[in-house]
Amino acid sequence: MTEIIPHSPQFRPAFWRGMRAFTPLVPGVVPFSMVAGIAAVQAGFTPAESIAFSLIGYAGSAQLIASQMVTSHAPTVLIVLSSLIVNLRFAMYSASLLPLFVGVPLPRRWLLAYGLTDQAYAVTMGRPVTEPSPAAYYAGAAALMWLTWQSGTAVGALVGAKIPSTWPLDFAVPLSFIALLVPVLQRRPQVFAAIVSAVVAVAAHGLPFRLNLILGAVCGVAVGQLMQRWQAKSV
Repeated sequence: MTEIIPHSPQFRPAFWRGMRAFTPLVPGVVPFSMVAGIAAVQAGFTPAESIAFSLIGYAGSAQLIASQMVTSHAPTVLIVLSSLIVNLRFAMYSASLLPLFVGVPLPRRWLLAYGLTDQAYAVTMGRPVTEPSPAAYYAGAAALMWLTWQSGTAVGALVGAKIPSTWPLDFAVPLSFIALLVPVLQRRPQVFAAIVSAVVAVAAHGLPFRLNLILGAVCGVAVGQLMQRWQAKSV
């Protein structure tokens, strides 16, 4: 496995191939990132704080969840817990990507881990089988995703600061989640998990601090896991 060394002969071509492969996804990332920036401003952050929030807590869906919970004045521990639950999928992504990073120095792995997103993961896993440097390919895809997201978030934060607080922009957050969710509902466990999560979250809407979101997520994950195990046993 080729080490991901910026000055190695194979790094640059593979890096640019990863960026080119990610390019078609840019139009879909821009509006979502702008919604994240607007949501942060609507939650009470200044534009500068919103941009810093995106740089530090680089995780699209978790940023939106955190912004909503800040708006509800939820305790910090619940905001962190909700973000961790939403981002549990990245543990599975990391495990499947690990074989690609054999020989990559640990400090660079930390940097690559920071850039892990659904989109970068999908592009990397869909790379050509002949790709000689998958780690550099991933780095290219992740770099373009990061640039697109941070730019869109900054624009959203600056635009959101000029939008009157009386404008009902709360609908943009659930709409963006729906747009992300529907395309990935391809198998029965995923569909059942989404339905259970939605039903539980709505039924528990009266809970304080948006605890209904945590409860819905936990119930959805549990149902999805049970469905997968049931299907595996029935094969």
